[in-house]
Amino acid sequence: MRTLQRWKVGNGLVVGDKRPEAIHPRPAHALSDAEQEAILSIANEPRFAETPPARIVPALADEGVYVASESSFHRVLRAAGQSGRRGRAKTPRKSRPPTTHIATTPNQVWCWDMTFLPTTVIGCWFYLYLILDLYSRKIVGWEVHASDDSDHAAHLVRRTALAESIHSEPTKPVLHGDNGSTLKATTVLAMLHWLGIEPSYSRPRVSDDNAYAEVLFRTAKYRPEFPARGFTDLEEARLWGAQFVQWYNCEHRHSGIQYVTPAQRHAGQDRDILMARHELYIKAKENKPNRWSGSTRDWTPVGAVTLNPEREAVVSTAVLEAENKTKEAA
Repeated sequence: MRTLQRWKVGNGLVVGDKRPEAIHPRPAHALSDAEQEAILSIANEPRFAETPPARIVPALADEGVYVASESSFHRVLRAAGQSGRRGRAKTPRKSRPPTTHIATTPNQVWCWDMTFLPTTVIGCWFYLYLILDLYSRKIVGWEVHASDDSDHAAHLVRRTALAESIHSEPTKPVLHGDNGSTLKATTVLAMLHWLGIEPSYSRPRVSDDNAYAEVLFRTAKYRPEFPARGFTDLEEARLWGAQFVQWYNCEHRHSGIQYVTPAQRHAGQDRDILMARHELYIKAKENKPNRWSGSTRDWTPVGAVTLNPEREAVVSTAVLEAENKTKEAA
């Protein structure tokens, strides 16, 4: 309010704001030209050429020399165009966002990982290798071995590709895994290249980029059949693995795919099953409408499944393209 009053008295409303054009007097304590030159000279000495002001000032203080404060060094270097990172170090970059993989049909995106299976001998482990189809949640490949070896992983990928007839598909799946040395070994990469499968990896030090595989391992290890004291031998571990995969694929009604089994969704039977459920609920509501306060349960089939979604536009575009391809095929 007082500023406005002063402007009215001095005809400021007509003349306008003159503050940007005002001439400010040089502060009495400002660095002189000679002092600024001295700062630049010191900062560009060979011993300080790669050193930031935060280290130059203490080093000079240890020698009994005070030229200016750290902020003054920064200000003078900035005015001279030397405010970039000193030395060979580059400006830190933000970690890249996770790559979004979208599955609209089976065998478009696979997730794989390896987990430890305990044994009755302390310090001894078996290793469960597993490949999961992202769209259907079906376990399309698995093996249990006594050692962690890239040859086992390469053999599993090859066997799974043959079982799923990937060679006849026009587009090959993306295989997403973590940054473990086994899954990134040269043997595995050569096998993926030969099969035409594109590898994908989690970001370093990010634990939830391969969440679907991790959740599956939790489901496996919390089953009642999982031995609390560990497996006695490799055959027992493999027998348990076969029984678990059979249950998971063919009996387990998965909550993430509207409670149909992964095998049913992988075979494309989920839509008919969910439509039959919807019709059953409609009939039940017609028979006893007083028991229904609203609409029946939503049995709409789950559409596209995304791995590490971070761009809605990309996901929406992929879903639209998949729907158009489906209409053209029909």
